[in-house]
Order: sequence, then C-alpha cells, then structure tokens
Amino acid sequence: MRRLVFTVVAAVALAGLAAATVWGFIEGHAELAQEAERERPIKPPQRVSFENGEPVITLDAGAQQQSGLQTTALHQTKYHETLRAYGTVLDLQPLVDLDNSYALAEAQVNAAQAKLDASRAEFEREDTLFKTHTSVVTLDKLQAAEAAFHTDEASLASAQAQLRTVEETAKQSWGPVLGNQLGESGQTFARLVQRQEYLVQVTLPPGVLIATPPPTATIQLENGQQQEVTYVSAATKTDSAVQGVSFLYTVPASSDLLPGMNVLAFLPRASATEGAVIPKAAVVWWQGRAWVYVRTGPTTFARRAITTDHPLPGGEYLDTALKGGSEVVVQGAQELLSEEFRARIQVGDEGDGD
Repeated sequence: MRRLVFTVVAAVALAGLAAATVWGFIEGHAELAQEAERERPIKPPQRVSFENGEPVITLDAGAQQQSGLQTTALHQTKYHETLRAYGTVLDLQPLVDLDNSYALAEAQVNAAQAKLDASRAEFEREDTLFKTHTSVVTLDKLQAAEAAFHTDEASLASAQAQLRTVEETAKQSWGPVLGNQLGESGQTFARLVQRQEYLVQVTLPPGVLIATPPPTATIQLENGQQQEVTYVSAATKTDSAVQGVSFLYTVPASSDLLPGMNVLAFLPRASATEGAVIPKAAVVWWQGRAWVYVRTGPTTFARRAITTDHPLPGGEYLDTALKGGSEVVVQGAQELLSEEFRARIQVGDEGDGD
C-alpha cells in the first residue's frame, strides 16, 4: 500500500514539473515575441503610390507645412524661339588704328589738294602771261610751274590711293557698313572708336543658316544678366573655333564686358511657341531628364517630365505640355523626390524579405 501511495505521489510530482516546464517555455516564448515586436522598426506611413504608372506622393496639410513645401501657379505665354549661338567681344584697337590711319590719310589728301590748287593756279597764270606777254614770262619759268602742277597732281593721287586703301582695309576687316562710316561723327563707327559701344561677333553653330539676321538679339553675361545687342552687318570672317556663319552686333559698353570675352548669344526666330513658364526652382533632375511635381489635389503631388528644348533667358523653361494655372512645387521638390526614392527602397526591401 505504501508503495502504491509513493508511486501516485511521484506521478503527480512529475506531472506538475512537466506542466511547470511547459508553462515556463510558453511564457518565455511570449516574452521574446513581445520584445521582438517592440524592437521591430516602426515603418513610416506609405506616402507614395502609382496611378497609371505615374508616381503620386500624398502629404496632408500638416506634413506640407512641416516640410515647408510651397507651390506656385504657372502662367501661359508665347515665346519666340531663340537660336543659341556663340559670341566674342572683339578687340577694338585695330579699329582705332584704322581710324587714326584714315584721319592721317584724309589730312594728307586735303593738304595735297590745297597744294595742287595753288600750283594749278600758278601754272594757269604763268601760261596766260606767257601767251600774252612773252617778254614777262620765260619758257623756263612756265615749264617749272607746269612741273610743280603735275607733281602736285601725282601727290594728290597718291594720297587719295592711300585713303582708299584704308577704306578698303576697314571694309574687309569690319564689313561694308563700318567701312563706309570711317571718319563720320555720330555713327556706329565713331561710338565704337570712342569705346561707347563694343562690337560682338556672333557665330552660328556649324551648318546652321538663317535667311535674315534679327535686328536685335541678346547675349548672356558672366553674371547671368541678359544684354541686348544691335545688328550691324555680316562679318567678313568666321570664328576659327566655331567655324559657322558670323554677324556683327554692337552692345553698350559695360564693365562686365572685356575684349576677348566669350559669351552666349540668343537670336530670336520668327516663329513663336506657346506654353507654360516653368520656374527654375521647380525643376529637379533625375536620369538626365528634368521633372517637376504638380499638385493634383489638396494633398497629392505627381512627378511629371518637362522638356528643356525651350530655355528662357532667366533660367526658366517653356513647357508645351503643362498648362497655365497648374500648380508646381517650387520649394520642397527635391525632398519629394527623396521621399519617392525612399518608398522605392522600402518596397524593394519588403520584396527581398518575402
């Protein structure tokens, strides 16, 4: 009987021990699960979705304010397309030298003309006296007057030839318009010589031709500002570095321009393009393309590609796909792009985990 009681007690004890062990295992596993759950990183709410293959970012009003996101409405405009060319501010010292040479040659012509007028008058007087009063004027004296007259004729012809050489040099070097203005006050040539204006040689890209050069164009200075230039004539030689058709334009003298400086030139074309003006601050670059984030609702923004074929002078772009009135993000666009990439990475990590 005692043995039976001992056996029962032992069985009960073993059963209790087994139950305690199972309970401890279950309890420990639950605690580990709870701790793992606590240590699991909290995923931010998914803000990026795709509609018709287009990424859309959702931000509530609080998130927009917290990130400092700002938008602006696009305005529609018509813009005359521009042809991008290359400009060089020319050194005007050769032009100044030509002007000095012209002034000297013109003075020599005037002096030779005055001397010829005097010798002609003297020869004509001596010739008249010789024919009417042979006793007053000898043949030697008449011949001397005639020789002086012909010498002065030759001197005038030489001075005139020198003047024509200067004029032709000016035409060959600076074009017919400037060449024909040598010595004229108040003309383009004079303003250039006085350094009131500079001369810019604008060269088209190789193989590009235009029927009629525009009367005005713009050049972009190093500080980013635009300066209007005025057409003078076709250039007599091209830029050796570009090898394209060249034109001469004048620009008011400025401390931002120096001889030898290279600038970008923009020549307007006759055709006009209509589109929305995209602010520079709205553009983000990815995969070699330009994008903007357009507000599609109170809390949604979609990334859309824009074209950069029509750059505007202020650094903006003219896009023909977007319409005036559309709102684009001008502050926070880069952050939206980063948010989109983070969502892509998270999606990729979840796929790897599966």
